Amino acid sequence: MRVITGSARGRRLKTPDGLEIRPTTDNVKESVFNIIQFDIEGRRVLDLFAGTGQLGIECLSRGAASAVFVDQSPEAVKLVKENLKICGMNAAVFREDALSFLRHCGRFDLIFVDPPYDAGLYEDVLKTINLVDILSDGGIIIAEARREAALPDLTLPYRKRKEVVYGKTKICIYEKESL
Repeated sequence: MRVITGSARGRRLKTPDGLEIRPTTDNVKESVFNIIQFDIEGRRVLDLFAGTGQLGIECLSRGAASAVFVDQSPEAVKLVKENLKICGMNAAVFREDALSFLRHCGRFDLIFVDPPYDAGLYEDVLKTINLVDILSDGGIIIAEARREAALPDLTLPYRKRKEVVYGKTKICIYEKESL
C-alpha cells in the first residue's frame, strides 16, 4: 500500500497484520482519486473508519488543508499515527465511535465512509451526516461498500451523484448541492 501522488508520493504505508482492518485496494483508491482529484486541494477532510489512514493521507499529500481521522479500533488509531509519521504529516486522530463523533465534529468538505462491510452502519452513518448536516455546500461523501450493498438515498440538499463498481467493491459518491 503506497501513497499515489503529491508530497508523500511513493511512501509505503504500514498495513494491519490481521483481517480486522480492510484497507482500500490500490486500484480502487486510484480510481476514487481520479474521480475527485480536483475536489481535494485546500479542503477539510474526514476519514471516518480510518483503518490505516490511507485515504486521508492521500488527500493531505494532494494538498488538503487538513484531515481528521476517526476509528474505534486501538490498532487502527496506532496505524494511522504511524503512517502519518512515515509521511511527515500532522493531523487529528480520534479513537471514537463514528456515530457519536458525527454529532459534535464540525464541518467538512470531503468525507470518506468506509465501515466494516458487515457491520450494518452505512444507513445510520450516512443519514446522520445528512441530519446533522456536517458537509459544506458543494462537499462530497465517498462511501465504499461491497458490490451488492444497497446504499441509501439521502434527503436534499444531499444527493447520490454516482455509483461505480470496481470488482467486488462499490463506490458511491454523494454531494451536497450549493443552495
